[in-house]
Amino acid sequence: MSLATVFSRAQVGIKSPQVTIEVHLSNGLPSLSIVGLADTEVKESKDRVRAALINSQFDFPARRITISLAPADLPKEGSRFDLAIAIGILAASGQIPSDKLEQFEFIGELALSGELREIRGVLPAAVQCQNQSRALILPHENAYEAALVSKLEIYHCSHLLQVCAKLNGQEDLTQVIPENNREPSSDLKNADDLSDVVGQHHAKRAIEIAAAGGHNLILLGPPGTGKTMLATRLPSILPLMTEKEALESASIQSISFQGFKLRNWKQRSFRAPHHTASGVALVGGGSHPQPGEISLAHNGVLFLDELPEFDRRVLEVLREPLESGRIVISRATRQAEFPARFQLIAAMNPCPCGYLSHPNGRCHCTPDQVQRYRSRISGPLLDRIDMHIEVPPVPLKDIQSSESKEETSQAVRERVMQAHQRQLQRSQHVNAQMTTHDIKKFCQLDKTATQLLEQAVTRLGLSARSHNRILKVARTIADLNTEENISQQHISEAIAYRRLDRGFN
Repeated sequence: MSLATVFSRAQVGIKSPQVTIEVHLSNGLPSLSIVGLADTEVKESKDRVRAALINSQFDFPARRITISLAPADLPKEGSRFDLAIAIGILAASGQIPSDKLEQFEFIGELALSGELREIRGVLPAAVQCQNQSRALILPHENAYEAALVSKLEIYHCSHLLQVCAKLNGQEDLTQVIPENNREPSSDLKNADDLSDVVGQHHAKRAIEIAAAGGHNLILLGPPGTGKTMLATRLPSILPLMTEKEALESASIQSISFQGFKLRNWKQRSFRAPHHTASGVALVGGGSHPQPGEISLAHNGVLFLDELPEFDRRVLEVLREPLESGRIVISRATRQAEFPARFQLIAAMNPCPCGYLSHPNGRCHCTPDQVQRYRSRISGPLLDRIDMHIEVPPVPLKDIQSSESKEETSQAVRERVMQAHQRQLQRSQHVNAQMTTHDIKKFCQLDKTATQLLEQAVTRLGLSARSHNRILKVARTIADLNTEENISQQHISEAIAYRRLDRGFN
């Protein structure tokens, strides 16, 4: 047979479209050409494949070899097609049978010796392979990552000869058992606990509400009051991830330069970029688009400490993904879309020196200085943050007290999980993601609550977006209190969490 067809997967953003590799042997001077919008790394595979076949004691056909990667208009990058190309050449030259190839997809890089090497981005390929009901043959190092996909038949190997023995029926490759039910890493038990934070009961209540409803939150207060401690303890009270959420987050990590670590399975990400981060680092980009911090924080937390110190243009790129939950990166020759449904937690000082309204009276900032400092954060961005919380200094007697018992993260998390389940049963998503239709349906107010909200909107000059966010927060407060209806008390508490709408004192 002089024609063989093999299946593999490309990588385009978080998607992994199918690539059909056709290998044709014809008469003519010995040569090998690869067509189908292949980049330099893919074209270099012909030298790796040739050496791997020869060193594995196969015959490299002394014929004209044409390799087509279809669809032709889909960019192909990296060394992930090496194994599929080698199998195609062996099948086209009759050295292995070709009748079973349509049952498998092949992915992996070849060493010159014929050994298989690990690649990045195998998890999205595994998800798409499972949808096509094919088995996946891949390098040993990638096996346990791919095994996170349920109902996927996976065979891992360390050498090209093992793959060929499997196709010849001479040897059975080791099949990996899917680990989609794998429990979260025990590292979660060692996470920072909310009981480490002394006092700050108002802020802890806000953190609990934010965790239960997926709300964005900004912490405002002088240095040393516990803003960062509160933010870093948020993951310890967040709801457990579903399998779908875990696969989405793991897929993004898989295609990133840092790669996916099995110990991070079903753990919500906590990303804390430095304030010197560029816009590309935050949202992603590059000539070959890669996910940025907001995508790596998908289904997790993005913490921006010292928020006004970030470049204003960098912060403005957050506005669209905060609303849509995704980011589209466009380049001249390609476009990539990454999910970015993150929970934004930010911290900032009330003024340039940080001590505005502090009891020690150290602040000497003028109103103009305070206003310039605040104006580094645009109104539209603040409008997209559901809750603004003041974190005042903790009295020394509370810090030194040995009698105060703080609530643990486990106790808070149980309440958060219960409220979270109520939201999913009601609208299939958390309150922060409610649409206008959901708000009208699930956030009905009585007369007194309506009057209170109208007064707040008029007095504070709030936008329609802020109005809706108050309703969403009030809905979460009612869920935490196990109440079906939103009362005046819930609206009052939600309005209290709009500190920046009232300006600086």
